[in-house]
Amino acid sequence: MAATGSRDDDFTAFVLARSARLVHFARMLCGDAGLAEDLVQNALEKAYLRWDRIEMADPFAYVRQAVVNQHLSWVRRRPWRERPSGGATELDLFLGPVVDDPSGAVNRRVGLGAALETLSRRERAVVVLRYVEDLTERQTAEVLGVAVGTVKSANARALDKLRAAPELSGVPVGERA
Repeated sequence: MAATGSRDDDFTAFVLARSARLVHFARMLCGDAGLAEDLVQNALEKAYLRWDRIEMADPFAYVRQAVVNQHLSWVRRRPWRERPSGGATELDLFLGPVVDDPSGAVNRRVGLGAALETLSRRERAVVVLRYVEDLTERQTAEVLGVAVGTVKSANARALDKLRAAPELSGVPVGERA
């Protein structure tokens, strides 16, 4: 972002323009709306402190990286895994448009959310970065700080698990990963 005003004005403009996408990304990454908002808030706090140094580069990539890092570090610190309570999450990865029956989309979303819960954190991060954020294997490897081969193998394992997931058995093959 080019400097157009004060630091606060530039940061505020960035947050207004990109926070919804960041929250959506974080929600797909962790499967929980509240945790996603916390992840983004924490990443934005860190970005604000460094805004003078990152605003000329790609601030969205910087904050997205911070969200991934925060998510992975929170997972490492928790000895137990929280499960979101309540209704279906809005994980619409691999889902096509709803045509006739809106309940079918709800069932697919619930099934996809359950199937994504079976993936490891790294596998889920790879799937979200590759298919939601539309990053290349190399870009995904850079975000996660791993080798390209690690991304390829994690992606292959994740897609195999998703294809075999009984929760997705009602989804036509063309709509799955």
